[in-house]
Amino acid sequence: MRLVWILAAFVGGLAMAAQSRVNGELAVRIGDGTTAALISFGIGLALVGLLSILLPAGRAGARRMVVALREGRLRWWYALTGLFGAVVVASQGLAVPTLGVALFTVGIVAGQTLSGLAVDRMGIGVLAAKRITPQRVLGALVTIAAVGVGAAAGGFQASSMLLVLLPLVAGMLIALQQAFAGQVHHHTQSALTQTTSNFLVGTLALAVVVAVRLASGVELQALPGEWWLYLGGPLGCAFIAIAAVAVHRIGVLALGLASIAGQVVMALVLDLVAPTSGHPVSVLSYVGAGLAIAGVAVSTLRRRPPAAA
Repeated sequence: MRLVWILAAFVGGLAMAAQSRVNGELAVRIGDGTTAALISFGIGLALVGLLSILLPAGRAGARRMVVALREGRLRWWYALTGLFGAVVVASQGLAVPTLGVALFTVGIVAGQTLSGLAVDRMGIGVLAAKRITPQRVLGALVTIAAVGVGAAAGGFQASSMLLVLLPLVAGMLIALQQAFAGQVHHHTQSALTQTTSNFLVGTLALAVVVAVRLASGVELQALPGEWWLYLGGPLGCAFIAIAAVAVHRIGVLALGLASIAGQVVMALVLDLVAPTSGHPVSVLSYVGAGLAIAGVAVSTLRRRPPAAA
């Protein structure tokens, strides 16, 4: 079952990389990354909110969440994961058009991997704290090296270093978001409830930011007509739901590394089938994808204990 959840986290990483490309393109079309993030979150909220109302599991999970918050078993700050998600999605719209998916992933991975080690060590959001073993550190370093190679393949420029700090912070928040989501799922027993809570809080936060920007005179372009530019919300739903369930099974670091491998592979696929200017696919691109998968394997595979004589 551990392998099943690692594969699920890998699929979540595929969704996240696709979301980065979609939200980045939407931001370019309408001329504002924050508004693109709000559109993505709003669509995601409409989807999971409707499911939460229609499905008995969603309604039951919402009731359990309210009770847990009222009784203090679930601390109120664990319900604010949407704020972390809002920063992540906003960073996609602000940074991906300039950095590209590969270089954006460098910052996300570096922050997510380092923060995942710390979160696992402290036991936030999981059933018990996990030791930082040499094997897990080696897997994290190999994964960071993988996205570094991918960035070199995409043409890293020193002038982009400052902008990389945005996805770096976002990556750190992803590890916390996954840990907090695990806590909410533990008390609600519903990934749907956790996902709905995430999108509700994130949408409200982004709506305030966009309202301030519009009041300050920011002008937007007309909404594009391509349907695929509005898939950021559903892709985010898939990623958050998977993380909320999987974090209890494999921990924050393994979840993060498996999703990172998915991000790197999807970034490579996107650059092959839908290339963007200035982000060519080379031999280094394939080397980076291979290293990402190797990093996950090193960190997550466990040696079987020797059989009794």
